[in-house]
Amino acid sequence: MKKAKYIVLKSSRAATRDVFAGVRGLPGARDLDPPGLSLEVDEIERSRLPALSNRADVVAVAPAMPMKLIKPREGNAAPAAAQIAWGVKAVGADNSPFTGDGIVVSVLDTGIDASHPAFSGAQIIEQDFTGEGNGDQNGHGTHCAGTIFGRNVNGTRIGVAPGVKKALIGKVLGNEGGSSDQICNAMLWAVENGAHVISMSLGIDFPGFVKLLQDNGFPPELAATRALEAYRANTQLFERLAALIRARGVFSQPALVVAAAGNESRRDENPDWEIAVSPPAVDEGIISIAALGEGAQGLTVAPFSNTGANVSGPGVDVVSAKLGGGLRALSGTSMATPHVAGVAALWAEKLKAAGSLNHFNLTARLLGSTISSSLQAGFDPFDVGAGLIQAPQ
Repeated sequence: MKKAKYIVLKSSRAATRDVFAGVRGLPGARDLDPPGLSLEVDEIERSRLPALSNRADVVAVAPAMPMKLIKPREGNAAPAAAQIAWGVKAVGADNSPFTGDGIVVSVLDTGIDASHPAFSGAQIIEQDFTGEGNGDQNGHGTHCAGTIFGRNVNGTRIGVAPGVKKALIGKVLGNEGGSSDQICNAMLWAVENGAHVISMSLGIDFPGFVKLLQDNGFPPELAATRALEAYRANTQLFERLAALIRARGVFSQPALVVAAAGNESRRDENPDWEIAVSPPAVDEGIISIAALGEGAQGLTVAPFSNTGANVSGPGVDVVSAKLGGGLRALSGTSMATPHVAGVAALWAEKLKAAGSLNHFNLTARLLGSTISSSLQAGFDPFDVGAGLIQAPQ
């Protein structure tokens, strides 16, 4: 029987399938060590899957699926139009006494242009998961990283948390995209290397997987069925990985995961053309981010922003670091996500200074910071989630 590449997520705490069993601070908790995590990727025959899934140490099994960049749109803003990027102001980072100092952020994307002046003075640790080598050939990862922790460029403040001194840059998307096993490995790498906040602007390429199966000889109906099975299994994989990361955060520092909701909606063509948040952002334990833009009477949901996200961030005409130097304006939930990641870094710094930094406190403070007063009247709460994220003051 033909083999296929599968991802096997294991945990030392999985005997009861409850990753929070025994976690300190929870009802009924016992003093146990944090759950150990491991990820294996192997060629496995389909007939072996039931027995493998029933093993006590196995939390999830899923076929590796192609992942793609949540492609942004070119923005219309003049790169040097303001001394402070509008998104930095909108989330209140320009007035915050916190800068992200002492907080480690991770960006899992297309890599980074580490030589860009926006990252001067920051310790950039790169890890390639694509096989193409470090660096950024696309510019997407560089732009996202600039919004999170970029320093001033040509007199313009672009970074929400410019005091971040250490960043873990996982290159998970190359010229041919990426795969879910690479994303999972990168998430574990970020956690193991001390990330407090993990930012991802990517999604599952369902149509690409259907085509891949058809190219390998599957009839169209069978290819669609197998792709749906894989989609469901990968959703479960990301949910359980996020739960394990959250459980570890009770024992040690947290690793909060934020992800872009997706850009498939078309409200500008039809108000009813709204697409739901896509994986992995939709998965339990990952904070999904919608995009907002500036309007004449307040902020409005971006026409492309997928609906049903947890919170919102500035995502239209966002000015940030350009591959090769200078600045560039882009629009997308990809641009909103690093705003939220940057604000999370500010909250983490505040909580760390108070000696109360853990996953539950960080999540509560971040989600509890949202406001709707700056949104244009008549907005649909389902489009913006809890509202626009705000920096600690």
